[in-house]
Amino acid sequence: MSLKRKLLSVIVIVSLGFGGCVTLEQNPVSGNKRAYGYSWEQEVQIGKESDAEIIAQYGLYENEELANYVSQLGQELVEVSHLRRDDTPEKFKNTPFTFRVLNSPVVNAFALPGGYIYVTRGLLGHLNNEAQLAVVLGHEIGHVAARHASQRAMQQQFGQLAIIGGAVLGESFGYDGQSILQLSSQTAQLMFLKYGRDDERESDALGVEYAAMRHYEASEGADFFTSLKRISETQGGGIPTLLSSHPDPGERESTIPRLAQEWESKGYEQNILDKEEFMEMIEGIVYGNNPREGFERDGMFYHPDLEFQFPVPNGFQLINQTTAVIMVNEAQDAIIQFTIDNQNETPESSVRTFLAQEGITVIDQQSFSANSMNGYQGIASAQSQDGTELKLKLTAVGYGGNIYRFLSYTTSAQFDTYRDRFTTVENGFSQLYDNAILGIQPVKLKLITTSRTAPFSSFLPNELPMDIKPLDVAIINQVDLDQIIQAGTMLKIPVQ
Repeated sequence: MSLKRKLLSVIVIVSLGFGGCVTLEQNPVSGNKRAYGYSWEQEVQIGKESDAEIIAQYGLYENEELANYVSQLGQELVEVSHLRRDDTPEKFKNTPFTFRVLNSPVVNAFALPGGYIYVTRGLLGHLNNEAQLAVVLGHEIGHVAARHASQRAMQQQFGQLAIIGGAVLGESFGYDGQSILQLSSQTAQLMFLKYGRDDERESDALGVEYAAMRHYEASEGADFFTSLKRISETQGGGIPTLLSSHPDPGERESTIPRLAQEWESKGYEQNILDKEEFMEMIEGIVYGNNPREGFERDGMFYHPDLEFQFPVPNGFQLINQTTAVIMVNEAQDAIIQFTIDNQNETPESSVRTFLAQEGITVIDQQSFSANSMNGYQGIASAQSQDGTELKLKLTAVGYGGNIYRFLSYTTSAQFDTYRDRFTTVENGFSQLYDNAILGIQPVKLKLITTSRTAPFSSFLPNELPMDIKPLDVAIINQVDLDQIIQAGTMLKIPVQ
C-alpha cells in the first residue's frame, strides 16, 4: 500500500453516462461518421485526467529501461495504425500516445480513450517474445483508433452501476474490479466499460494488422490467448465474468494465425520474433504479489516496508491494493478499509475531519490507545443512497510518521454483530518485529538456458517459492509440464 491517497468513500454510485451528449464524428478505422458518446477532444481530455488516477491507483513498475522498451515498441505500432495514415484527419494524427507499465500482478492490458495504453508486469511475465507484445499493444491501440470506449459510452449512457462495499470483489485477472472504490466516477466507468464481442474481434484484427505491418510474427499472439485460457481454467474453469463479452480464447487461438496469414498473403513478411531481447528485458521482473507491499499469512496482515501488522477477522477476505487494504466478509455486508491519511497531522484531526463531512451523524468520539500506540476514534451513522442506515467506526493511529485509519462499517442493525471483529483489527495494529518477515523479498523471474533435452518439469527446482505451483510456471513459459524442451531453450523460473 502506497502513501498517496485519501480515504475511500463509504458508498459510491457510478453513472455510466459520460455527460449524456451524443456527437456525430468520424471513425478513424472505417472513415465513416457515426454517433459517439463524446468528441475526440473530450476523449483525449478524459484519458489525460484518468491517467493520473490509474497511476495513483496501481503505481508504475519501477524499471525505466523496461518502460522505455514498451513505449518505443508501442510508438512504432502507432505509426502504422489508422491514426497515422495519409488520409487520416489531422486531429487524429496529432494525438500523442502514452504507454505505461503498471505495478500489478494481474495479467492485463487496457486502453483509455485518447491514446493511453497500459500493460501490467503480470502480463509481461506471461509473454514469451516481442511479437506477442506487439500484438497485445496493437490490440489496445485498435480500441483507441476504433473509438470503442466512446461507442460503448453512447450505447450505455442511460445505464447505472451501483457500487456498494462488496463490489471490491472482482476477478483475479482482466479488469481489476477490486480497485473500483478508489477511482473517480469517470475513471471507474472506463474500467468497467465492457467492449462487445464485435469490438474485441475488431481489435484482435487491428492488433494483428499493426504487428504484421511491422513484420512481427503476428501468429504468435495466439499463444498468449492460450495462456489466458489456461489461467482461467486454473482459477475455476470458465471465462471470468468480466471477460464474458470477449471472444472465447479458443476462437482467438485459431483466428489470429488466420489473420496473420492473410496479411502475409498481402506481401507483409512476418519474420521478427525477438524472443531473446524480450526475455532479457523482463529478466528480474517481479512475479505475483510483492510481499514487500504487504501480504496476509495465517490470519495476519504484514507490511515489511512500513513495519506494521494487524489481524484479519475470520471469514473476511483481504484485498491488498496500492492505496488501501480492504477486508470484506463473505456476505459482503461488513467492510473494513485501511488507508493512510496524508491530509491530517494527528489522529484526532484525522477522525474529526472525516466525521465533519455532510451526511454523517456523530454518535461518540474519544481517545484511543493500544499496543503502546495512541490514537483517536469515533462512531457515527450515515445513510446510503438507497436509504439504508449505516453505522461506522473510524479509528486513527499515529505510527512511523504516518496517520493510519481503519474505517469499519455495516448496516446499523448489524453493527453490534460485527463490532468485536472491528475492534480486534484496530486493537491488533502493532509494530512488526519478526526479522524473517521484515527481510522477505519478492519472487522474480530468472532466465535459464537449458543444457539438455528433457521434460519441462525436470527443469523446475524442488521447491518453488511462496504458493507458486509447477503448472503456474509452465503457463508463464507457454508449455505443458510434460512437454519435451530442447537443449538451448530459454526458460523463465520464479526465484526468491
